[in-house]
Amino acid sequence: MMNSHIRDGVVAKSTFHVVLLLLALLSGKGMCGETRSPGAVFDVGDRAQLFIDKLIVRQSDNVAFTLHPGKKHPSNPLVVADQPWEGWRVEMYGNVLFDEQENCFKMWYLCAGAGKFAEQFATCFARSADGIHWEKPLVGTVDDGSGKPNNIVSPHHLASVYKDVSDPDPSRRYKMTCSRLDERYPSYSYWRMVSPDGFTWNLEGNEPFAPGFDVVNTHWDPHRKLFVAFNKTHGLMWRGFPRRCFDVTSSPDFKTWSAPVPAFRPDLADDASSLARLEATRGALDRPDDARLMRTEFYGVGAYPHESCTIAFPWIFTINNRARWGNDEGPMEVQLAVSRDLAQWERPFREPIIPMGPLSEWDSGGQVTASSAIRVGDEIRLYYGGSNCTHGTPAVYRVYFEDGSSTGRQTRFNGSIGLVTWPLDRFVSVDGSSQGGTLTTIPFTFDGGRLEINARTKGKGSVVVELLDAAGKPLDGFAASEPIQGDDLRHTVRWQAKTDVSAWAQKPVSLRFRLQDAELYSFAFRK
Repeated sequence: MMNSHIRDGVVAKSTFHVVLLLLALLSGKGMCGETRSPGAVFDVGDRAQLFIDKLIVRQSDNVAFTLHPGKKHPSNPLVVADQPWEGWRVEMYGNVLFDEQENCFKMWYLCAGAGKFAEQFATCFARSADGIHWEKPLVGTVDDGSGKPNNIVSPHHLASVYKDVSDPDPSRRYKMTCSRLDERYPSYSYWRMVSPDGFTWNLEGNEPFAPGFDVVNTHWDPHRKLFVAFNKTHGLMWRGFPRRCFDVTSSPDFKTWSAPVPAFRPDLADDASSLARLEATRGALDRPDDARLMRTEFYGVGAYPHESCTIAFPWIFTINNRARWGNDEGPMEVQLAVSRDLAQWERPFREPIIPMGPLSEWDSGGQVTASSAIRVGDEIRLYYGGSNCTHGTPAVYRVYFEDGSSTGRQTRFNGSIGLVTWPLDRFVSVDGSSQGGTLTTIPFTFDGGRLEINARTKGKGSVVVELLDAAGKPLDGFAASEPIQGDDLRHTVRWQAKTDVSAWAQKPVSLRFRLQDAELYSFAFRK
């Protein structure tokens, strides 16, 4: 249960933020700074608009909305437990970033270590020139008990790390939220850490920055100019069970955080589909089903701060029974969610965004993600941890059974880190068949001088775009674009060789897409 001292302290500290939020809502500003004027025409600006949610859709005919799971890298797993101090598994309980100043990728990850950390966790550091081939430099600042060099840089876990080049204080160059034990509190709680180099960490603040314990995932949103944290709440009574759920809190400066608000709670659709998810991983389960306990919970939340929304990757924990030695048994998969304001979340697709591995493969029993996906050129990368065991597998909790036989650590069971990717913005598509289909948007205003669409056509398929007024009437000269064909992240739309739409900027318009053997992923008015 949440410690009352933590809870009261955070709420007291956040009262000022609650007042600010109420004033912001009354003045037409959302909690993240975007305009939310009642009755105003929706403004897409010059930001790419996705179709994960249907906010931008007014009408659709004969089209399908299709989820596109990430493509697993052929070299997966990329990082495995191959050092003595890493023990029997490594996990993506951390983050990956690209360091522009040093021109390399950096990873903070978790090991279920050996020696001093045999039954605990520690955060390790890895580096890569390309994000595929990783090295583990011996930059460790934490002794694992052997007295030998290692790459352990923190005894804490859930290390969400961000390099802040804008902070004038070099001792705060790296910022991290994590889960750590503190003698003043009875269990793990959520703290802020800072570092000059990403290796030596110092505590910042005298109390947890958010209530709860165990899993916290934090990312920097460059579009909102906010640190955003998803903090787990344990034991929240929801639909008859005490559940793992998640709230969200944010900070503009890493010091002062808003009062957490609910973000992820299981619903009837989650619970109703529990058995189907269990059947998909039936051979990996250690315990038989108990229908009285079967349910769905949230275990963690990764994110990708898109220019027009926040895409989240919730870790879906499906519980089938109690585990042998307490806790809960069941597999974990990663799904997709989206929000325009960090307050209202939609989950239109309740299926894996990362394909579960075949039985006994390295990622067949459970999957978790980095705190944040990253963009590398025109590719979105999400690093993820996978294991071939479920949450209640005996090896997770003990080395030996009561009779002295091995539970399978480092022989049968292990955990590693891999990668899935998407071409830019290609999470969900609007699909038109060979018979054709249409999608019409809501009226909106925009900035910019030309229209780009992210689309792919098949064979003789095409996309034709109409620029309409707010009533749905084609505008003169923009009734039907030249047909767009091929596969391009940035097709420029042309009307009789004309691309300039700046005359309609800041005026209410809408779009109609005519799709034939085509997939439409996003559109954007660019300056």
